[in-house]
Amino acid sequence: MPLHRIRRSTVLLPWLLVAVGCSPTAGEGPGHRAQSLALSPEQEVKLGDQAYREVLSKEQPVRSGPEVEQVRRVAANIAKAAEIEPLQREINLRVKGFTYNWEFVVLRKPEVNAFCLPGGKVAVFEGLFKVAQNDAQLATVLGHEIAHALAHHASERIARQQKYEHAIQAIGTGLGGLSPQDRDQLIGLLGAGASAYSLKYDRQQESEADHIGLFLMTFANYDPAEAVRFWERMAQASGGGRAPEILSDHPSDANRVAQIRQWVNSAHAAKQAYDAGRVAPAR
Repeated sequence: MPLHRIRRSTVLLPWLLVAVGCSPTAGEGPGHRAQSLALSPEQEVKLGDQAYREVLSKEQPVRSGPEVEQVRRVAANIAKAAEIEPLQREINLRVKGFTYNWEFVVLRKPEVNAFCLPGGKVAVFEGLFKVAQNDAQLATVLGHEIAHALAHHASERIARQQKYEHAIQAIGTGLGGLSPQDRDQLIGLLGAGASAYSLKYDRQQESEADHIGLFLMTFANYDPAEAVRFWERMAQASGGGRAPEILSDHPSDANRVAQIRQWVNSAHAAKQAYDAGRVAPAR
């Protein structure tokens, strides 16, 4: 499996090359697709911190216990894997100049859900532990959420939805300077699941987060096959009724599982190549 210029005998699955709308900063994003971002690195961190404080002021964080310790332990491993330069290169993550102040919290909410805010603020709802059976399945979710931050998906959504002025106003005056509706909509753009007014992630971003997250969990030494088992359990959790919130933005459960199953061998091969030193140095 090539990590950028390793042997091209095995490759990451191709990414869709989709152009996005105009915004202050344009360039190549994950998988070398065109990506426009509304926020600078400094603005991402500041806005993410503000939104995180706003969310925590309205929710009940779980302060201690086995679930909190599990999230912190697994998340630390995923965040460390995100620092692996050949993996960053292969996915073409735009990380230079960006700061990730990782924080992970468990919220006392029964929904099966999680979300991530810019700059690395991740929340997991208590209801998720009814589905995630082990560390590797939790790593599936945390890798997916961390991927959204690494890929700057929130900044991209702000650019697409033309909410740049609201974001800049919030950065300058705080979220309290916005109307309640504009504030909730902005938080919803920053992290789907963080607000009752969340604007859902689009399918392209969700597929990217699945793909990046699968490689992150694998490079953190979690079995990527557990991602397939986790999403199968998520599909079963809907019981033929309303799907858990974390599933609501993606194509059918069957398509998602099939797509992830196709990536598992590539993720294994990539990790084996990296461990064996079959990785081209950075230019």
